[in-house]
Amino acid sequence: MMAASREFEFVVRKWNAWVPGMKCHPDWHDWFNNQDATEPELALISTHVPKLLQRRLSPLARAVFNAADACIDGDVAMPVVFSSAHGEVNKSLEMLKDMQRGEDISPTAFSLSVHNAISGLFSIAYSNHQEITVLAPGQDGIAAAFIEALGLLQEGHDDVLIILYDEPLSEFYPYLPFALTAKTSGALALKISWTGNGLPLQLCRSPEHRNDGEHALQIFSFLQFLVTDEPSLQLGNHRHSWVWQKK
Repeated sequence: MMAASREFEFVVRKWNAWVPGMKCHPDWHDWFNNQDATEPELALISTHVPKLLQRRLSPLARAVFNAADACIDGDVAMPVVFSSAHGEVNKSLEMLKDMQRGEDISPTAFSLSVHNAISGLFSIAYSNHQEITVLAPGQDGIAAAFIEALGLLQEGHDDVLIILYDEPLSEFYPYLPFALTAKTSGALALKISWTGNGLPLQLCRSPEHRNDGEHALQIFSFLQFLVTDEPSLQLGNHRHSWVWQKK
């Protein structure tokens, strides 16, 4: 892990996102003002994904694949950092309910409910044999994924793909009064490198304590930062915060 006191400059070469009702980057402005009216929908899946795997993708996995596909260049594989607060925890809850009813649980269903399930399907679909990291960052939010990705760039990789994703928690979980869950599902993919064309950013740590919500909410804060003219974004918790600055 790199020292957090330094400032790191990098470039977002490509990015893409999927949320219900948002089909392209310009849609984000309208979506942000009308998200309460958004109807549930399933993300479209690229034809690059084999039909057999498509049938195994949960709604959250479909969102991840949809967001990531636009950031992948043909057969050129790169390291990937997946980051999600909750992963497929809703699927795990449904299996627990099935067990309570006395129903059998298939090994396949269980394997697709663990926190790294989506990354495993992703590596198969895209034949990606590069390093893949799956984070559950807790209160540290989305910054942990950037720090991990920058570490991979320092190891000599040309590009790293960051995928941030979460879906609303089931009402079973007592997430209030904590800011743990967003109103809707979201997936954001960012291809970063040290140099190149794209959006130059600087990331640094701040000692300021904040309460910006956890990972699921921060995804949408970062999306808004990407598509607006805001020069900087600060996100954090009660311990510290992180600042992204457009260069």
